[in-house]
Amino acid sequence: MNVLMIAAKEIHQAIRNRWVLAATLLLAGLALSLTFLGSAPTGNVGVRTLDVVIVSLSSLTIFLVPLIALLISHDAIVGEMERGTMLLLLSYPVARWQVLLGKFLGHLSVLAFATCLGYGLAVGALAATGGQIDTDSLLAFVAMIGSSVLLGAAFVAIGYLISALVRDRGTAAGICIGLWLLLVLIYDMALLGVLALDQGRNISAAALNAMLLSNPTDAYRLINLTGFANVSTFAGMAGLAQSTSLTVPVLLIALLCWTLVPLGLAALAFSRREL
Repeated sequence: MNVLMIAAKEIHQAIRNRWVLAATLLLAGLALSLTFLGSAPTGNVGVRTLDVVIVSLSSLTIFLVPLIALLISHDAIVGEMERGTMLLLLSYPVARWQVLLGKFLGHLSVLAFATCLGYGLAVGALAATGGQIDTDSLLAFVAMIGSSVLLGAAFVAIGYLISALVRDRGTAAGICIGLWLLLVLIYDMALLGVLALDQGRNISAAALNAMLLSNPTDAYRLINLTGFANVSTFAGMAGLAQSTSLTVPVLLIALLCWTLVPLGLAALAFSRREL
């Protein structure tokens, strides 16, 4: 009950601060733009419209959802401590892990609502205008939304871990932005450079799989761009889909671990932190 009450408090605060509205409008606006601009030529090249939307939205998600998740979670603990509200909250009969879990569920609910509604509106508009939607593409789209929420959960948990370790909000924000740049941009460019230099001589398939699983955005990318044959062919990743031994269940477990491990470490750091 305490966990749900804290989650409801976080949702109410996000609504009051316009986080829900801002995130939903941002995701919906960009999704609608990508849907109609990116799917325009599909009738000429014989590609199913929704497959184009999945590829476009997956690329958008990799950049945007982690950033939103870190922005709403980086001051979840340190921010409340600076404002003095954490001391007041813990004066009630509630455990610290319940506070952390309640906040996590509240923030994840906000992110999931914005993602599902924003992306759902884009596909609804596509269907209303006569876009081609079949069962396989719809299944891939639903999987994309679910994995997008799971990717957001991983970065919310990472934001909580940072918030539990640092001493001020500015430091937390700086570390989160740096981590976003590392995981979303720098990591993959560095990995591609290493693979290009190696040319398959020293890096084994197992080592490559380990490097891909070491980044939650790569696990997400593999789920959506190689997990479904129709999407992987259009995305130009059919070769990777055949060569990698990472299956969709393994990738989902990796994303789940990227959520549970940082959240557990955040709970441990928070339990040992002095108010």
